[in-house]
Amino acid sequence: MTPEELREYCLAKPGARPDEPWEGDLVAKVHDKIFAFLGGGEAVGVKAGATREEADEWLAQYPQDASVMAYIGRSGWNTLRIGGSISDDELREAIDASYDAVVAKLPRKHRPI
Repeated sequence: MTPEELREYCLAKPGARPDEPWEGDLVAKVHDKIFAFLGGGEAVGVKAGATREEADEWLAQYPQDASVMAYIGRSGWNTLRIGGSISDDELREAIDASYDAVVAKLPRKHRPI
């Protein structure tokens, strides 16, 4: 999966839109909440688990290609490298799970689905 394909996949989600809250850091949002950090180009930041322990499973399985996100990693966010040992299907599943987790926390009136 290329960085462009990753962006397209994220932004094809219902209600998803691009935003650049920090110069040069593209994110994918649903309503006003971030579900993927896309600014790095070679990686995607996703909500990888409801807890840090769940997100740590990615780190154990892919020590070369998954890392805890700076500043928000304690909340279950990881950075997953594109083009490494994480398959495209697993990247899509991680994005889907991140999107679903964020949508589930939105007030019903703001949920796109």
